[in-house]
Amino acid sequence: MKIRLIVALVGLAISFTVPPLAQQKGTVDPQINQQIRALAMNYDAAINRHDAPAIAALYAQDAVWATYHDGTYHGPQAIEREYERLYFKRWNKSNYITTVNRVSAVGNEILSFGTWSCNYQGNGSVGSDSGHYRWVIVREGDTWKIRRDIMSGEGHPSY
Repeated sequence: MKIRLIVALVGLAISFTVPPLAQQKGTVDPQINQQIRALAMNYDAAINRHDAPAIAALYAQDAVWATYHDGTYHGPQAIEREYERLYFKRWNKSNYITTVNRVSAVGNEILSFGTWSCNYQGNGSVGSDSGHYRWVIVREGDTWKIRRDIMSGEGHPSY
């Protein structure tokens, strides 16, 4: 009888420690989903303003940005420099749009998948670019931050 009571209490204790991110495996609370979509909107707005410091502020301290064209960058400062150098000075990207297709929870992290598109003008060419992204998003304090950003490109120019 005592063993059943202990097992029941342990089970109850475990059920209260499940992260509040997931209501069911992989699903995200609607409020968190909305916050992740707002993060994507803030990301787009910062790119369209050519505001590299604002973009860097959206990344976690241990962030990694893996681009399809020019390498992998570690930390907000390196990411900020690369946006400034490549997105704004070299290619003058504009009309950047991130479309969030899916948001799901994995442990204490959020995964966001979707597409992106933009226009560019640089190196003697004008055109559009598009591709897919995958973000791993974590909490830093009260804010959702991008920990890992992996991009693929489809219509990209020759870098």
